[in-house]
Amino acid sequence: MDVLVVGAGVVGLAVGRAMALRGHAVIVAEAEKAIGTGVSSRSSEVIHAGMYYPAGSLRALHCVEGARRLFYFCERNGIPYRRCGKLIVAGDAGEADAVAAIRTRGEANGVPGLELLDDAQARRLEPNLTCTLALLSPHTGIIDSHALMLALQGEIEDHGGGLAVLTRVERLERSEGRWHATFGGAEAGTMPFDAVVNAAGFGAPALAARTEGYPAGSVPRLHLARGNYFGCTGQAAFTRLIYPAPRVDGGLGIHLTLDLNGRVRFGPDVEWIDAPDYRVDPGRAASFYGAIRRYWPGLPDGALFPDYAGLRPKLTGPGEPAADFRIEGPAEHGLPGLVNLFGIESPGLTSSLSLAEDVSNRLEA
Repeated sequence: MDVLVVGAGVVGLAVGRAMALRGHAVIVAEAEKAIGTGVSSRSSEVIHAGMYYPAGSLRALHCVEGARRLFYFCERNGIPYRRCGKLIVAGDAGEADAVAAIRTRGEANGVPGLELLDDAQARRLEPNLTCTLALLSPHTGIIDSHALMLALQGEIEDHGGGLAVLTRVERLERSEGRWHATFGGAEAGTMPFDAVVNAAGFGAPALAARTEGYPAGSVPRLHLARGNYFGCTGQAAFTRLIYPAPRVDGGLGIHLTLDLNGRVRFGPDVEWIDAPDYRVDPGRAASFYGAIRRYWPGLPDGALFPDYAGLRPKLTGPGEPAADFRIEGPAEHGLPGLVNLFGIESPGLTSSLSLAEDVSNRLEA
């Protein structure tokens, strides 16, 4: 098949690679001037293990399988990563019940190696930590996400596919058994394809609305959530990722992550916004200090500084339960050769290789 993938974030590139490896002719069209400039560019770069998500959900399925595939892909391709592990920590009895429930959910999802630790056991691993109970996930990791995306792009090109940047897909129309994509930008025009994958991230609902025959009532409403991150001066006080018990607002709390150089950063929080905006308000540091000191009382005054912000394309808004991934193929919307991906936020990076296989299977069915 001639396949168009719209969006060169980590999921779009993974889909392009999977289809190219299966022998299809692939073009990945990206509206911006480079790969991975949207959702994929400003994440925590964590390889999640999959214990947070309801059993049977697409998030659970693709996170667990995606992590397995991603660790193998990193080994095979020399992509920098580290299986550093993480602790999900409880600060009181109510949170301890929530953390224990995460272990039960994780085991149902097939997450390996989960272990509940009391406060003394947790402090033996991380002496600066304060908690009443912790869940150890030894198979959580961190990754150089940009090296991953470059490797995915390289495999697309090695198998005859191509990347077209500054190429916005204006409209998709169906005629004579094929999809005809109208492109804007410097190379404006129309090209026919046998199959199209809408992996446009923030732009996915808008592209679905510009797709001939796609039911208008099925186009999801997008909610933008900004996640702010703060850096921390001084030496790293932890060797593992530290996550508090999850919040009810769609986030995982102000957690501590590490990059591959050992640098500490905190976040993201959840800030609902109306339009894309990557500025970090320094005043939000006050709430970060309070949240972080619940598990790290030794955080010095003045140690935090604004670092960066990421945006997440959520399908649910404030106060609503987090939605599952939406993967809509011909079986869902009735249009042949089309797959739409909606609401692919965390754990989208971890899930990318597994999502790519799912999409490829739907197109070849």
